Amino acid sequence: MSPQIHYLETGSLDPAYNLAFEETVLRRRTQGDYLMLWQNDNTIVVGQNQNAEAEINRAFVEAHGIHVVRRATGGGAVYHDLGNLNYSFITDAGDAQRLTMERFTRPVVEALRGLGLQAEASGRNDILVEGRKVSGTAQRMIRDRILHHGTMLFNANPDMVAGALNVDPAKFQSKSSKSVRSRIGNIRSFLQEDMDLPAFWAYLKKALAGDGLTPDHLTEEELAEVETLRRDKYATWEWTYGRSPKYSMTNRHRWDGGTLEAHLQVDKGTITGVVFYGDFLSLQPLDPVTEALLGCPFRREAVSAVLERFPLEQYFGTITRDEILDTLFYVGAEDTTL
Repeated sequence: MSPQIHYLETGSLDPAYNLAFEETVLRRRTQGDYLMLWQNDNTIVVGQNQNAEAEINRAFVEAHGIHVVRRATGGGAVYHDLGNLNYSFITDAGDAQRLTMERFTRPVVEALRGLGLQAEASGRNDILVEGRKVSGTAQRMIRDRILHHGTMLFNANPDMVAGALNVDPAKFQSKSSKSVRSRIGNIRSFLQEDMDLPAFWAYLKKALAGDGLTPDHLTEEELAEVETLRRDKYATWEWTYGRSPKYSMTNRHRWDGGTLEAHLQVDKGTITGVVFYGDFLSLQPLDPVTEALLGCPFRREAVSAVLERFPLEQYFGTITRDEILDTLFYVGAEDTTL
């Protein structure tokens, strides 16, 4: 990159807004080199080609109010909180045949080494300190411009990182790629002299941009585009979950009213097949309910709206609507595989 680095901050902790901001810079700023530093508040960010439902612990996510968004770059799912700092480089791609991650991970590794850390790039897109993953990276191209971004685990909550992404992969049968769980570490725990995140933010900005740092901001027109992109893309269920590939799942739970087992098939976030089994006391065949669920988006509020149309006590006995929903969305469910 050139000696002059345009520096931008989003001024937001909203993950959908931040992703829209990043894409707007990539599309609109077609010349020059850009550095962004930004944060998301309690968020799982899934890769462009991942099955969102397969990557998250749905019960944990709902219980802790964690956002789920899909980025427009590949790679695996990551968890962000305010102990995590994200960076983005946007610049000319140059020779696409010689484009490597190392071009962008090297300055980050050198910045960490400048703090006395034993940092190194590893594998396809990881940065390690003393063998523990502190950063994952990804990138995409639009025409001759490239976006390279990454996480920096500075002082993230390890319990939240593990809980939010802790899903049994045997639960799903899917053609999508799945996240590979890695041993992670926090940068702060490796520092010889302690610093807080604001100090690390200031250090990283200086280390990555050097004397070429040029503060910048988006125009009113560009900010309006960010808001539109957030609303119409990154904040939508269709982008986050509707892009998920076909998968099948089975959940089973025993309630006071009997055992309920749900077998589902989902394609692009929509229910294409559903069968209920159990020893609950029903008065009528379940066909009207299961047929009504076909084509329904696989999200709790949409399924709930369908179930509200039926006198469920005739179909599921004393098993309640909330218990049906908890089984479908595996809240405390005993999971089996197809």
